[in-house]
Amino acid sequence: MKNKKNVRDVKCFLLDMDGTFYLGDRLLDGSLDFIRAVEESGRDYLFLTNNSSHNAAYYVEKLRRMGLAVPREKVLTSGQATAMKARLLYPGKRAFVLGNEYLFEELREYGVEIDQQRPDYVIIGYDTTLDYAKMTAVCDFVREGLPYVATHPDYNCPTETGFAPDIGAIMAFIEASTGRRPDLIVGKPHAGIVDAALERTGLKASEMAMVGDRLYTDIETGLRHGMTAILVMTGETTEEMLARSETKPDLKYGRLSDMIPELK
Repeated sequence: MKNKKNVRDVKCFLLDMDGTFYLGDRLLDGSLDFIRAVEESGRDYLFLTNNSSHNAAYYVEKLRRMGLAVPREKVLTSGQATAMKARLLYPGKRAFVLGNEYLFEELREYGVEIDQQRPDYVIIGYDTTLDYAKMTAVCDFVREGLPYVATHPDYNCPTETGFAPDIGAIMAFIEASTGRRPDLIVGKPHAGIVDAALERTGLKASEMAMVGDRLYTDIETGLRHGMTAILVMTGETTEEMLARSETKPDLKYGRLSDMIPELK
């Protein structure tokens, strides 16, 4: 385990949500205490989620029910980051969107023009309303060679009963039919969502920590982009998985609240 970095040098914590701050609909012990300690120390935090099947307003309400009142600016989704990147890369262009109503709402909020019939490029998200007609349409547009953007790479989404196929499974379906992978993936561990976080906070990557429970998204994000990569053992990663993985965090804690003594 590398020990060159430490919590005391962090100005802003980028916090994964499910498996890090809560698990499903259950707040993890010590999570609220950690937020209070961060605020009392003069540091900042930003929730960062790859899940594009919900928008920021949904997560704000979920956090409120758990006892944490935050403004929408404290939540950054892969849908928002994708909208910011699309607006930059395809100004004045129209997108075909594979996603549910939350993704449509988030994209429109950021000024992305949507046209499901005659688009200039394609955006796909974690579509919880997916059907065969949608898959046929997106494959047709991808096969035509339209620029193709994905909100995040996750293959599975944790659920109360195990896992549900996430956008990575959808990308595999599209690739099997068209032979193409996305031209751009925005969410963790890719640069698009990091760029959005830097813009939101006004900080440098070296001043931030990426905190989460997944090695291949959360920890890889921190390592790849020059942040402090902090693993918490409250979600997906087990000690056995960590031992086998080539991806090693800078720091490891049992849970968020274990960092509190180092914030003082």
